[in-house]
Amino acid sequence: MRAMVLDAPGQPLRPADLPVPEPGRDQVLVRVLACGVCRTDLHIRDGEVRPSAGDAGYPVVCGHQIVGERQDTGARVGIPWLGWTCGVCRYCTTGRENLCDAARFTGLDVPGGFAEWTVADPRFCLPLPDAIAADPVAAAPLLCAGLIGHRTLRLAGDAPRLGIYGFGAAAHLVCQVAVAEGREVYALTSPGDEAAQAFARELGAVWAGGSDESPPVELDAALIFAPVGPLVPAALRAVAKGGSVVCGGIHMSDIPGFPYADLWGERVLRSVANLTREDGALFLDAAQRAGVTTRTTAYALEDAERALEDLRTGRLEGAAVLDLGSG
Repeated sequence: MRAMVLDAPGQPLRPADLPVPEPGRDQVLVRVLACGVCRTDLHIRDGEVRPSAGDAGYPVVCGHQIVGERQDTGARVGIPWLGWTCGVCRYCTTGRENLCDAARFTGLDVPGGFAEWTVADPRFCLPLPDAIAADPVAAAPLLCAGLIGHRTLRLAGDAPRLGIYGFGAAAHLVCQVAVAEGREVYALTSPGDEAAQAFARELGAVWAGGSDESPPVELDAALIFAPVGPLVPAALRAVAKGGSVVCGGIHMSDIPGFPYADLWGERVLRSVANLTREDGALFLDAAQRAGVTTRTTAYALEDAERALEDLRTGRLEGAAVLDLGSG
């Protein structure tokens, strides 16, 4: 089968011809129809996020926003970042499987979707509603950008005035849900990125500007999707007393020091770690009710490295998706 392989951190992905994987016990074989390209894939490619097995975990087949077809049932399913958990630890048994210390992640610890075929634990394959499954390229970003974005939104509570820092794949989906819920969205993009700001307003944001600007009102909560540590104190200064700042990425550059006064006033700073299967059910339901649409740029499998570079440089709007013949 065709695949794109990461041999070591920092190296470009290379095309490879690999055997079709044999499903192990408690696994199913899945034909990949489409796979989203996530910023986490970029962190993996750059070595900022590494397999739990260390150097022994390479080579890696990235990709964790998979829409595929189970070969045992023919059903179309979504395969997200969380690929396996132990099921018995204090996190798994209290509804927090996203924090399991033994967790394995799709496209990092187990083969991902930058390939024509993959294997997955059926317990972690999300059933897709027919309307979503019908268009695998459009559905793929929902499997991480959507799920993580929605978890980030939920952890911000019922904030009526919401700031979103970084307007890429996750933000363009969560913005639609937030607007459908009646919230005011204020989008903060890379300074000077007028295209992203126009995109945010198109999706219902009441204001859009650069992250070097201050929103025109005090925010009740801020969601940070850009992996830029200095945005954290900026967001804390933008939220009102009692507000929350939620960091939605798996990796972020270092957060600079900031005065306690920026946190004081019962402001809350927290991170989002991974996702749960319940997140999948909640978001897919919310996405249908909100009529969420995805803005995608499709790439061939062999162009995965170019897709990562376009993501790195901001040369695409919305989400990048590898189309492996999704019809």
